Amino acid sequence: MARDVYLVDGARTPFIKARGKPGPFSPVDLAVQCGRPLLLRQAFSPDAIDLVILGCVNVVADEMNPARVAALRLGLSDETPAFTVQINCGSGMQSIDTAFRTIENGKAEIVLAGGAEALSHSPLVLRRGAVDWFARLNGAKTTSDRLKAFTGLKPEFLKPEIGLERGLTDPITDLNMGQTAEVLAHLFSISRREADAYAAESHERLGRATSEGWLRDEMLPAFSRGGEVFDHDDGIRPGSTAKSLSKLKPVFERPYGKVTAGNASQITDGASWTILASQEAVEKHGLSPLAKIVDSEWGALDPAIMGLGPVVSTAPILKRQQMAVSDVDLWELNEAFAAQVLACLAALDEPDVADGVLGLDGRGGAIDRERLNVDGGAIALGHPVGTSGNRITLHLANAMRRLGLKRGIATECIGGGQGGAMLLEAA
Repeated sequence: MARDVYLVDGARTPFIKARGKPGPFSPVDLAVQCGRPLLLRQAFSPDAIDLVILGCVNVVADEMNPARVAALRLGLSDETPAFTVQINCGSGMQSIDTAFRTIENGKAEIVLAGGAEALSHSPLVLRRGAVDWFARLNGAKTTSDRLKAFTGLKPEFLKPEIGLERGLTDPITDLNMGQTAEVLAHLFSISRREADAYAAESHERLGRATSEGWLRDEMLPAFSRGGEVFDHDDGIRPGSTAKSLSKLKPVFERPYGKVTAGNASQITDGASWTILASQEAVEKHGLSPLAKIVDSEWGALDPAIMGLGPVVSTAPILKRQQMAVSDVDLWELNEAFAAQVLACLAALDEPDVADGVLGLDGRGGAIDRERLNVDGGAIALGHPVGTSGNRITLHLANAMRRLGLKRGIATECIGGGQGGAMLLEAA
């Protein structure tokens, strides 16, 4: 028999915008920064945790299997297994889903599931020609051979590429993620003004949530080794308007493209943890769950339109649970790009797509914008790739409790043409 599984608590670091150099924290540093105070406020000891799962995409060489490194630095038992998961933008949600299924099947009682990413630490990568040259030089046996190899040195070999730039380009379609958003803007007739207006709204909502203290329990401060305090998401731009954002030039498809630095998610560092527990563990330790995890789904589609991942992963949940779009009280749809979010809304509201492609049979419809990303999203606070799926799920649970709502879906698009979705219910 499948068991009930609850999201009982969670925390994240502030999201720190990358500024052209490595930030103060590695992925594991970030995971430890929010993990320690989170564990300290629990009614159970760390020994009660059966498993640790961490989503991380850009793993740094000094922290292979960051889940295990973080678990040990957090003081968990040497005997507690820990592993890292990677499904690009869905990694942080994949950690929750794996924990959910593990507890549901009776193989664990309490699982620590998170995501951590330090995009500012993305490595510099040598060009293929430079790698071949170093190989020839290393293989040279005599002084003459080494001198001959040196003559093949070219100036461009000394200019490495940023690994993140390669990672954001799909190897199948040869489109970068911004270009896939441009494809969706074209297919669904999303205007530049609509994208900019959505981005401005994201900043306004995050600013309000921050000033009202709605993120206080969810976002815990981080402290660098140099004593610097990070206590807020520092990518937010107060006062952003569609008019001010309209001054920015398109990044990917000049001069008429719709995607700019202002209406796309920011490159940031950040971590998030959630704690999942069985009904038995909740009762044993006297825990107060934030939400019950009801269902989850992973979908896939053409990588050229990867931004529609949320609709292909959400539709099966709606069908299984016999729900319509209007039955969902709150949505967290990761803001990779404003045009991508708006395209997802248009797809669910278009009968030819909702019924003809997704098979929703009348369960589609418009998502009320007052129920969508109510406290802003990745356009305002950033998108640390391995973390975001965890953050939106945690924030959905917290926002549902604050607003007294019953059901919510957290969902995201995933580079490579996939999507993930999770249905939560008030506990």
